[in-house]
Amino acid sequence: MKLKHCVIFARYVLFLAIFSLPVTSALAQYKEPEEKEKIDVSYPEAPFDSLQAKKMLARGTGTIKGVAFTKIKNSLGFSPLMAKRIYANKIKVVLLPVTPYFEEWYKLRDKKENLKKKRYVYLSDDAYRYRLEAITNSEGKFTFPEMKPGKYFLQGLLGYTTTGSYDEYTGSGYTTGGYTTDYYQRNQYSIAHEDRIETFVEVKADGELVNIKLK
Repeated sequence: MKLKHCVIFARYVLFLAIFSLPVTSALAQYKEPEEKEKIDVSYPEAPFDSLQAKKMLARGTGTIKGVAFTKIKNSLGFSPLMAKRIYANKIKVVLLPVTPYFEEWYKLRDKKENLKKKRYVYLSDDAYRYRLEAITNSEGKFTFPEMKPGKYFLQGLLGYTTTGSYDEYTGSGYTTGGYTTDYYQRNQYSIAHEDRIETFVEVKADGELVNIKLK
């Protein structure tokens, strides 16, 4: 009997050992990793001539003066004729020489770029290195002095915020006369924007003063 009891006890212990094992292996979950956001980046195929760019940015006697601003756009992306100007307050304006490499970049950007679909067209690091920069004042004014005759491209990113309000429905109730009335709460909201403002400019002669609008 003792041997029989030992065998039964051993089987009972084995049964508990098997069924008390962690069930994580049976209930294991595989967590699918998030897909990385697809970004399509393109560059011009033309070779970049650094000597040409350096020569175009050498000191001259011309001056480019400008004022940078934007206007609030409607839902179709257009600004009303009488829309108020939003001046670029202390933003960076970049000036790039219009070389053959740059011209190919601009055409490629016009053809392929789609910001909503994450399709970008970039200048190479070497090409972007050859640039001049200016900072606007609070009225959006900026200056590039000592410019040589030539064609240039100016660009800036102008951020601003628009605000508004809307009525949020909060419920209904009855008046003293037994009529139903709806109740609303006035809420405020703000939306951040960033406009890419850019233009081409040409200094045609030594000592020339060129005035532009960057918008």
